Amino acid sequence: MAASYIRLYEENPNPGQVREAVDVLERGGIVIYPTDSVYAIGCSVNAKKAMEKIARHKGFDPRKPDMSLIFHDLSQLAGYTIIRDNNIFKLIKRNTPGPFTFILRANNEIPGLFKNKKKTVGIRIPQNNIVLELIRELGYPLITSSVHDPDEIIDYTTDPELIYEKYRDFADLVIDGGYGNNEPTTIIDCTGDEPEIIREGIADPA
Repeated sequence: MAASYIRLYEENPNPGQVREAVDVLERGGIVIYPTDSVYAIGCSVNAKKAMEKIARHKGFDPRKPDMSLIFHDLSQLAGYTIIRDNNIFKLIKRNTPGPFTFILRANNEIPGLFKNKKKTVGIRIPQNNIVLELIRELGYPLITSSVHDPDEIIDYTTDPELIYEKYRDFADLVIDGGYGNNEPTTIIDCTGDEPEIIREGIADPA
């Protein structure tokens, strides 16, 4: 069965369509959605089978998937991460919502979530109302990974209609939020003595 396709506007996401997308997530479905950087593919943190399906599709070991969590706001972080350094918290607060992925120490929830002894986790709070509304309505973070382009030169597909054509038989829903960016997030590792940028992306941290 082909994926559903809906158009949402970031300035004012239609509540009924947001609910439609959340219904898919609550049923354990896979959704493709816009962020403030590239388009992403993800599922609810409670959808273990969907997470494993995405991991296999991306070529990750399902036991050690290179996937991050997207949160609605800072208040959700405590359920999955450990932040003991107040400077790290301030760094995250200054730069979220925004196109950044922060690598943080994981709490006891993460090993059970990923079925391994994972001690760190990437977290995101993107500046995009569509995905933030999805998470707010869902009540849980999303497990997420970037949508890559098969082209050897172009890293990321920006056109949601082309994304739909590629993923219509894999995902359960594709959300058209307009053209995406073709630069990924900036990744900042916060697990060492000092924060370290390990991938320069679409923005510089404040």
